[in-house]
Amino acid sequence: MTELDLKDGKIFLNKVTEKIRTRLTEVDASIEAGQKDIQSMNEYYWENYTEMDEYGYENYDNQQALLHQVNDNQEKQKMRHRLRKMLEAPFFGRVDFIYDGEEEPEIFYIGIGNFAERTGMLPLIYDWRAPVSGLFYDYDKGPGSYKAPAGLIEGEIAAKWQYKVKNGKMVYAFESDTKIDDDILKQELGTNSDVQLKNIVRTIQKEQNAIIRNTQDRILAIQGAAGSGKTSVALHRIAYLLYHDREHLKSSNILILSPNSVFSDYISHILPELGEENIQEMSFDLFAYRELKEIVPDCEDRYDQLERNMKLQDLYLTERFEEKQSEGFVGMMEGFLASLEDELMDFRTIEYKGIQKTEEELINLFYFKFQNVPLLSRMDAIRDYCVDEYETLLGRDLSEEELLIVQNKFDKMYVTKDIYKIYGWLLEECGYPALPDVEYEKRKLEYEDVFPVLYLKYRLTGKAVHNHIKHLVIDEMQDYSYLQYVILNQIFKCRMTILGDKAQTLDEQMRDVLQFLPGVFDQKIHKIVMNKSYRNTMEIARYAEKLTGVKDVELLKRHGKEVIEENFQNEDAVLDEIFLKAKLGEDEYETAAIIAMTEAEAFTLYQMLKARGEEVHYIDRNSSAFKKGLTVTTFYLAKGLEFDQVFGVFRDIENPMQNQAKYICATRALHELYMYQITE
Repeated sequence: MTELDLKDGKIFLNKVTEKIRTRLTEVDASIEAGQKDIQSMNEYYWENYTEMDEYGYENYDNQQALLHQVNDNQEKQKMRHRLRKMLEAPFFGRVDFIYDGEEEPEIFYIGIGNFAERTGMLPLIYDWRAPVSGLFYDYDKGPGSYKAPAGLIEGEIAAKWQYKVKNGKMVYAFESDTKIDDDILKQELGTNSDVQLKNIVRTIQKEQNAIIRNTQDRILAIQGAAGSGKTSVALHRIAYLLYHDREHLKSSNILILSPNSVFSDYISHILPELGEENIQEMSFDLFAYRELKEIVPDCEDRYDQLERNMKLQDLYLTERFEEKQSEGFVGMMEGFLASLEDELMDFRTIEYKGIQKTEEELINLFYFKFQNVPLLSRMDAIRDYCVDEYETLLGRDLSEEELLIVQNKFDKMYVTKDIYKIYGWLLEECGYPALPDVEYEKRKLEYEDVFPVLYLKYRLTGKAVHNHIKHLVIDEMQDYSYLQYVILNQIFKCRMTILGDKAQTLDEQMRDVLQFLPGVFDQKIHKIVMNKSYRNTMEIARYAEKLTGVKDVELLKRHGKEVIEENFQNEDAVLDEIFLKAKLGEDEYETAAIIAMTEAEAFTLYQMLKARGEEVHYIDRNSSAFKKGLTVTTFYLAKGLEFDQVFGVFRDIENPMQNQAKYICATRALHELYMYQITE
């Protein structure tokens, strides 16, 4: 391939596409041959396994060979999937780089993944995460450098190109002095919304690239304005870390704590698109409920608590919730635990078949030898110590039946082992209303008590440290309390990416968790502010700005329709107007949302639309998918999502959360925002 060919994007596209097709044909043939080998191995095994050597060596060798072939075929199938994706759009950028001491530039095409004709050959296309690709994101024409395994490589960027390839065809190609041309950025970010978050490899900005390629900071906290791309950046950062640390980090080592199942579905395709396996996602509430199943069968979630506060508007309930999540309440729980040892224990002499321990001996073991064992696990440790001592002295092991009898004798020294009851004592001591005194099946924790009980469980029985998780991503960081972060710090001893927007809090007052996070994690946290918003038009962004008073957000200069505010007398009138304004269809928008304040209001609107025979989707806390078309939901479940058109429907009533709800609603809109108020 000549230099002239390389400099012509269209010619290079045709040539590299042909090479990808050739490689794809080879991979297909290899997969087919591998499948035949697997079939032959299985047939050989079943025909001969009865005659294999008595020690099982041949059997083991056959099993290992079969496993190797299956794994090899799976890897080739992943490669086939990646090559098929590359056929659609092999590259999106190019850098002509003159190394120091050289005269002619070396040309690097950049795409979603590496592609070379053969293993070991120089890539024709470089993965966007490769060190050399940093030149595309971080520099304009002129001096540039990148960090390679051999050290810092310096030189000069002679030219930079941007491309858009779709379905294997060149849509545009132009040489640009800037990293990402603003017009192209507007075109890319101003397209219609989709039911999935877009990957941003073609439009990564310099400040975003610095976050994505950050490998030195153990805990990275990103404070990002609505629409700044913080979630996309966090996911691309994970893809980058996986690419650069294959030996120690796998997809199974990463956990994302996301707000709900719909949001999880909305972002679930990003990592597979970037060439990585998907990773586990769950809400912290769900995690807590699983941990508390042995204590209570049911718990409220954050949305229950939010709905109750909006309905009752009881300042005492709000204050009580905040108190139970605070640093002060953690201190009160620690004080309670310090005095609990004496109240919880009723020591008595143990005698059973030669096992003898006096009350005094047990007290000595409890308060001195095993003082560092969590309180509700301490008698188990003492029991094991006594049983080991007995079995060693008498030279026989206790049977399972005997062990159960001994276990019961030690357990009886606790006044109770029921953490639900123990938490009830704590509430009484701190002056809070007691928990209902009911049997296990009828228990249900209010949300304000979920994480205090979880904290108490870990302190009384021991922390369940999840060592297999090596990187934790916490989204919507502003919605986590002090207590929740304390628990997270106890059970996840790993690197973290924490992100959110203090203006999108589900509390009545804006709260910056970055003020207390360094104290919780007891280490330096690298804080990064992303204050440029790319989602909304200037008109929508300025409207949202007035709702919160936050004025330090930099905006991409993309203009659109003015925000429309109107009053209506009832829901029917609002819905009539929405269907006059909605632009859903083949040549129009892909997504639109009707966003209400409460679950009851959203469900009423949804039912009315269904009664009219309209095609509409409803998102509640149990939903798990985001779909095209018209969606009805609440402001708190719309967080993190975006829609082409948004219709906010609010009642003319006093509600301390209304301003927050309107802000979150407004910042969901890509192109058009309508804010309607029912004044009935």
